[in-house]
Amino acid sequence: MKKFNLLFAMVAAILLLAACNQSKKEMVTKELYGNFKGKEVYLLTLTNKSGNVLKLTNFGARITWIEVPDRNGNKDNITFGFDTFDGMIGGDPYYGAVVGRYANRIAKGKFTLDGVEYTLPINNGPNSLHGGPAGWHSQAWDTEIPEDTDFPTVKFTYKSPDMEAGFPGNMTVEALYTWTDNSEIIIDYTLTTDKRTVFNITNHAYFNLHGAGIGDILDHQLVIKASKFVAVDTFLIPTGELRQVEGTPFDFNTPHTVGERIAQDYDQLKFANGYDHTFVFDNNEEVDATVYEPVSGRFMEVISDQPGVQFYCGNFLNGTRIGYGGKPYTHRSGLCLETGHFPDSPNHPDFPSTVLNPGETFKSRTIYRFSVK
Repeated sequence: MKKFNLLFAMVAAILLLAACNQSKKEMVTKELYGNFKGKEVYLLTLTNKSGNVLKLTNFGARITWIEVPDRNGNKDNITFGFDTFDGMIGGDPYYGAVVGRYANRIAKGKFTLDGVEYTLPINNGPNSLHGGPAGWHSQAWDTEIPEDTDFPTVKFTYKSPDMEAGFPGNMTVEALYTWTDNSEIIIDYTLTTDKRTVFNITNHAYFNLHGAGIGDILDHQLVIKASKFVAVDTFLIPTGELRQVEGTPFDFNTPHTVGERIAQDYDQLKFANGYDHTFVFDNNEEVDATVYEPVSGRFMEVISDQPGVQFYCGNFLNGTRIGYGGKPYTHRSGLCLETGHFPDSPNHPDFPSTVLNPGETFKSRTIYRFSVK
């Protein structure tokens, strides 16, 4: 009898384990989405226990869909994307993508490292932006669905060759996405190099908490825990000044709507036609930034170990990009909170260093957490 009970318990344990493993597998589905330069591109759907959905693709290691409820339980997608893969590769290159090798701008596409001047592609006025037109956002990454995880997880890996877009060093980049049962997107970055180089990595998702393509984000209430921001010139290149936010339209330490002060007569707003600036995190609290949309009740928190965040409010969106369901992405219909280092840091030795050495491993985590209130 004891042997029978033991055998029964063992069989039950095996069946339970199999069921758990099967459940984990069902949390991430993978389907063929397209083909890019001979490499398969996938659409991956991650579903948490609340039934909320995150969709990713290995083209640019990007977020393409975030489906979360409003305070009444009605779900909608709140990030920019396209209905098809052809729409994606023909649309804005940065929506939801992991951006590198250097996110943000580098002045005149030049920097000097160890006495050697490196030249980068010019794709933003006189400057280099987001690693140039062939940056990480426009590459098909390798895809893995880890099995030993508690939540739906996908890992994307890209090997950036030496002198790609003018940057030295063979660099291996990993972006690990986890979609928790608390509706948190956890992005873990891991980077290594075989040659001394510079880098800046971020995710370029656009958010509209009304729902993607529904109205603008001027009524979104924003908090950024930052006492300073990076002042820029008319080409949006840092002047070197870390300006105090106090007494300026850049003070978001208490809640202000995005549109409340955007038209004020202030030099930095004029240069960027709105907000397109890096805020220097104070790092005094767990949560670094929040966004609240009072009609839907959707609330987003941003938590990061990076030194700053680029707040961009869709100044250059003009309705020419047609997103999900035929909805155009119009002027200021989305905002970005791109955690990372400061723009043009390789040319500003007083900024936090963006140099990575051989033998070192860079690790960083950014969390976007969604809820209602």
